[in-house]
Amino acid sequence: MSNPLIAPMGAHVLLTALLYALLTLARAPAVWGLGRRVDGSNPWADLEPRIGANLSNQFEWPLFFHIVCVLLIVSETSDPLALALAWTFVVGRILHSGVQILTRNIRLRGIVFTINFLAVLGLWARLFVF
Repeated sequence: MSNPLIAPMGAHVLLTALLYALLTLARAPAVWGLGRRVDGSNPWADLEPRIGANLSNQFEWPLFFHIVCVLLIVSETSDPLALALAWTFVVGRILHSGVQILTRNIRLRGIVFTINFLAVLGLWARLFVF
């Protein structure tokens, strides 16, 4: 039977794949000329750098999420607390992506990032404490 921590890990991978697809669409007018405005400009020009920055973020702190999940799986330490923290991280990453891409609200983005950060620290504590 599959470990339940694999599902939130897979959800994060799906989020990252979605961001790649979104970035491809945002760059389509500039790269392929698809969806350009009448004046030739890219209607997604304002969002494209934010999508790219968010995509880069998926390979920073989330690395520690995936590592700790693998360690929990290997050590057979996963439990409801670890699973709740893992899903908290994933939901937080989804919210973080929405805030970073759709707004310029740095304060809100920081709050949402803190949730992600603490969820991963909680997973690491779960690995070492119990």
